[in-house]
Amino acid sequence: MAENTPVEQIVERAIAQALENQLPQLREKLVQHVLEEVRPYLGGGAGSGAGDLLKAMSAIHGGSTQKEILRALLEGTSGYSGRAALFVVKSGSANGWQGRAFDTEGIKDFSLDVSSSAPAKVLRDRTVVAAGVSEMDPKFISQFGAPVENQVLLLPLHLKDKVAAVVYADRGTDAGGKLDASALELLVAAASAWLEVASLRKQAAKEATSEAASNERIETPAAAAPAAPSFSDPFAGHAPKHAQPAAQEVEEPVAAAAAVAEAAATPVATAPPAMAAAAAAAPAPDAFAQMSVADADTHRKAQRFARLLMDEVKLYNQAKVAEGRKKKDLYDRLKEDIDKSRNTYNKRYGSTAAATADYFNQELIRSLAEDDVTLLGPNFHR
Repeated sequence: MAENTPVEQIVERAIAQALENQLPQLREKLVQHVLEEVRPYLGGGAGSGAGDLLKAMSAIHGGSTQKEILRALLEGTSGYSGRAALFVVKSGSANGWQGRAFDTEGIKDFSLDVSSSAPAKVLRDRTVVAAGVSEMDPKFISQFGAPVENQVLLLPLHLKDKVAAVVYADRGTDAGGKLDASALELLVAAASAWLEVASLRKQAAKEATSEAASNERIETPAAAAPAAPSFSDPFAGHAPKHAQPAAQEVEEPVAAAAAVAEAAATPVATAPPAMAAAAAAAPAPDAFAQMSVADADTHRKAQRFARLLMDEVKLYNQAKVAEGRKKKDLYDRLKEDIDKSRNTYNKRYGSTAAATADYFNQELIRSLAEDDVTLLGPNFHR
């Protein structure tokens, strides 16, 4: 089947425009959905507390860039904690980005010791950690002061199934400070969900731009560019202030880079330094090198589309995904969404050169089941 037809271009533009038009409704839907999930924890959900949370969540969902979303998150924490700060997680480090009620410059230039008990636990277990001051990075406490009541809260901000950032919160150093764990968990969950939406939106726009640009290229082997990675992470890297030029401002602070996150997810201490350096220097093999330019392009598009479909399934079914992995019945819990996505994929790529590769099931197992097909349950059949 021919690729990059005028009809396909029109469809791509229409999809991009439809996504843009639906964003306001999507924001409201996400807010209401999350509120329904946590309403039992809001003490009845009808008081001013719920209204304040709704406003804070609406501010988060009003952000269109990563930086706007994270700033809104930190602003929202001010109503439910004495102090708060966000640390970006990348390559085994947690570097300060911004804080509220902290010395701003101090936070930006601070690297949290992730080997300390509480930071290590939040990164290992990927869950909220309530801890005492003795479990925090002692350098952090020494520089910024111990909070009243000696209690701290660390909340993981998830992105693409990885901990992309950690939000620190405490009651502050003055008596009477607040620390509402339930409200803070809700705000971080709302930010995580909207960052996923922003990621999908950016990826969809990139797909549409790539489609248009590919039509202008002369498709000959000599003119073909080197193969790009099959999935391009929309989040830029972050480095602490002392590692950057003074005048530079990082536009996209959270580093949820898929390329480094996969490597960071498991220990790699068994590889000697020389071997690791050689592996890093070696270019990744191109799985489609032996194909024609047109067929290789189709395979790459099919891979990306399968990943987008799985990202969407996970985004709107986070509770079901977590429970399904635990109970090993993911397919039964998500059958309707999985089958709809599969039909969408097959309509688009079932009659193309990529049909025999079965990228949809590959991505289903890789992303949804975390490379463990048993998590899908006995009723799943490839």
